[in-house]
Amino acid sequence: MSREKYGYRLPDEQIAQKPVEPRSAAKLLDGRDGNVVHRRVADLPDLLAPGDLLVVNDSRVLPARLRLQKETGGHVEVLLLEQRGDGAWEALVRPGRRVRPGTVLTSADGRPVMEVQDRLVEGRRVVRLLAEGVPEDLGTVALPPYIREPLADPDRYQTVYAARPGSVAAPTAGLHLTDELLSDCRARGIAVATVDLAVGLGTFRPITV
Repeated sequence: MSREKYGYRLPDEQIAQKPVEPRSAAKLLDGRDGNVVHRRVADLPDLLAPGDLLVVNDSRVLPARLRLQKETGGHVEVLLLEQRGDGAWEALVRPGRRVRPGTVLTSADGRPVMEVQDRLVEGRRVVRLLAEGVPEDLGTVALPPYIREPLADPDRYQTVYAARPGSVAAPTAGLHLTDELLSDCRARGIAVATVDLAVGLGTFRPITV
């Protein structure tokens, strides 16, 4: 199916640049029974019934975007995607063509952080970490490309139940759930279960096939 079939115009002014407060004040479209009703996420417990099961993804977002530099001083941005083991990761490196295999990237203070290695398909590279505390100490959360304003509170790009780190991006719908809302669901006999499903690069990429 061609990507044109999914194309539509979304004006920039309709894309929120700051998270709504409280989280559960976010809009929720209720399309049951063919009727369209505009609600809020806070209404979710009223839309579910006792015995229903609400499944949430508790994967935690990694601070996977690293802004580093070559020993020559050139700036390089690395987005860690998937851990391979023994300090090796699959990653996106930009500008990739100017970073040869064997290039060592350093932090702003000159500390060696990683070595860029093999080229993979779809522009991916293998990188090997050379320092402790990466990406936690040096990385930032990679926001979607349509969010242009810096995030004042990084925890707002985590769900309230985020647990084991492993995602490049947040499981978006879950960002609007609160502890109070989930407690309300449980009190009404609605079960809440968790899955750990890593959100990867595909959530950012356009449809190509």
